[in-house]
Amino acid sequence: MPLEMNREVFITCAVTGSGSTQDRSPHVPRSPKEIAESAIAAAKAGAAVVHCHVRDPETGAPSRELSLYRELTDRVREADVDVVLNLTAGMGGDIVFGGAEAPLPLAEGTDMIGATERVAHIAECRPEICTLDCGTMNFAEADYVMTNTPGMLTAMGRMMTELGVKPEIEAFDTGHLWYARQLVKDGVLESPALVQLCMGVPWGAPDDLNTFMAMVNNVPDDWAFSAFALGRHQMPYVAASVLAGGNVRVGLEDNLMLDRGVLATNEALVSRSVEIIERLGASVIGPEAVRQKLGLTKQAPR
Repeated sequence: MPLEMNREVFITCAVTGSGSTQDRSPHVPRSPKEIAESAIAAAKAGAAVVHCHVRDPETGAPSRELSLYRELTDRVREADVDVVLNLTAGMGGDIVFGGAEAPLPLAEGTDMIGATERVAHIAECRPEICTLDCGTMNFAEADYVMTNTPGMLTAMGRMMTELGVKPEIEAFDTGHLWYARQLVKDGVLESPALVQLCMGVPWGAPDDLNTFMAMVNNVPDDWAFSAFALGRHQMPYVAASVLAGGNVRVGLEDNLMLDRGVLATNEALVSRSVEIIERLGASVIGPEAVRQKLGLTKQAPR
């Protein structure tokens, strides 16, 4: 594939995520107020899109509480900066088996709910984008499986499309892209679609460049894509994605460090990515240009 650099790049900031990072850095936001403030700071630093989860304000544990999502999105919408809202719809598909010799009954941490409940906060808050994890995958934990069956993805995808919210297809391996193309072919998702290439998440696609280009080459030419990698590879993948024709994602969901020994903030990670993009000779585009590029609909909450 010839090098075809993206000259007009949008940045997504993944603000807090749902991983167990809440006690590893004081900069990981917990409450809706903290998450909104961090998202707004990232937008002012150059992020056109903010990708948000919510957490229990007391413990920092991941949450699906509808009122927390509503408070978060209201705060972001009322801010003095424009930004595209992207909410996760990835929770509610967690299976933790009991172990190699006794997989059943399922263990603590299992959180399996139906399609309607998994997108309830999307229907309530009406973001412009929400995520659709496009496959089932083993994660690093020994007995944990992220579960997204074809039937579940079809149901959730149809709901998102009917709500007028653009799914961001989260692809952790090439098979996820294969199924995403099938969802478009079946009319569940609209084309051109939006893809996030998730690199280096155990045990999905490793973050070496050969695998990355295999992922890129499986994205249809008329689709838009972004990419990210974890930890110290976050900033190298800013450059790699732009050079491969894509957009970028940074943020505390994927990486807590700005430099060796220096804890990051979302704002600082976005500022660093802006610098890299501009040094490559590309420009960073804002939220209105992203809406036009992706055909997004800015809706009022229900």
